[in-house]
Amino acid sequence: MLKTAIATLALVATSVFAGPKVAVDTNLGRFVVELNQEKAPVSVENFLKYVDDGSYVNSQFHRVIPGFMAQGGGFAKDFKRLPTYAPIENEASNGLDNDAATIAMARTRDPNSATRQFFINFVDNDFLNYSVTNPGYAVFGKVVEGFDVVQKMGQKPTRSTRGMSDVPLDPIIITKMEKISD
Repeated sequence: MLKTAIATLALVATSVFAGPKVAVDTNLGRFVVELNQEKAPVSVENFLKYVDDGSYVNSQFHRVIPGFMAQGGGFAKDFKRLPTYAPIENEASNGLDNDAATIAMARTRDPNSATRQFFINFVDNDFLNYSVTNPGYAVFGKVVEGFDVVQKMGQKPTRSTRGMSDVPLDPIIITKMEKISD
């Protein structure tokens, strides 16, 4: 009876923080991210707007740095910059760290400039975390399935083109992105 109660509590504890899941199909394979609405409600709502409007489909991971991260969602296959909604508030102080397999909002030097671009950390990137002296980058979820697909991105050769560096030689394209659970 005690084992059953402990198992039930463990199941409840893990599902309390479970948020929507989004499946991301790429030309390298599929991965799934689980979003944290509790700690990053603004970032999750923003990300889901782009998922729901379908505008991540046929976008590319345009910046891939081995041992660091893969960034995408902002450019079409032909490097045309994709339209954005208004920038959002930086939620980097939410207690979620830029650990391996987490997904975070990309931004400019302005902490409150994130729109549609996101990145996935290949490794723990503590220097991207919020602190009193660093506005940080807002983590809003984690890859829960298919992290090996994400890691493949970091093994692809890159080049400089169109004023950008670390661009995969063979484009890594998002072929489908959809919410698979609420």
